[in-house]
Amino acid sequence: MNNETARYIIIHFPNLLTERERIAIRHQNTLSKLADKQDPRRIEIYKGKGWLTDDPEVLELLKDGYNKFELATAQRIMDESSDQVFLNTCPKCNRLTRTPQARQCRHCGHNWHELTLASFKLNCSFQPTGRKFYLIGEIFKGEVKVGNFIDLTMVGLNCKPKIEAIEFALKRENGISTEYISLGTSELTEKQKEHLKKLGAFGTPFDIVKEI
Repeated sequence: MNNETARYIIIHFPNLLTERERIAIRHQNTLSKLADKQDPRRIEIYKGKGWLTDDPEVLELLKDGYNKFELATAQRIMDESSDQVFLNTCPKCNRLTRTPQARQCRHCGHNWHELTLASFKLNCSFQPTGRKFYLIGEIFKGEVKVGNFIDLTMVGLNCKPKIEAIEFALKRENGISTEYISLGTSELTEKQKEHLKKLGAFGTPFDIVKEI
């Protein structure tokens, strides 16, 4: 693993960081901003606000420098939770893109926007007894069909399950009826299902794509 990949994992999957790793990152970012202006009074203020730390276990993480900290942290994440990390690489040059959602390569310029068919905003998820797992929400643009794929990288899952069923549900709330679309799939693990159920609604729409 190189530092580019490590930084991508840390930036885009912060939910997989431990509390001490988060403190270490905040500590390092604060030191970088202070640069040569390390006034003792300012340092004490920042410690009081939690921007700097004296925690020996946190400082131990940073003892070999921030680059090595990033590498070690990203490797731990991959060792423990690789199923929740999506390394979005260009289909043409195979290099890492800027974000998990990118559809254009910053290195070679290749783009694959044509793979995106629709934008889906998640409202909730559930699984009726003996049936497929359903993601319920709204389509903001485009059209969805059985056989398309749900790109779940936006919600921290490294998977694109196939849509095997589409149903519609009417939900009434505060006297207003809203029609939601339900996308059914059987390609999620129990861990991934639990992640989506705990997530509930997700404010940012994510992509429905064609063949992967």
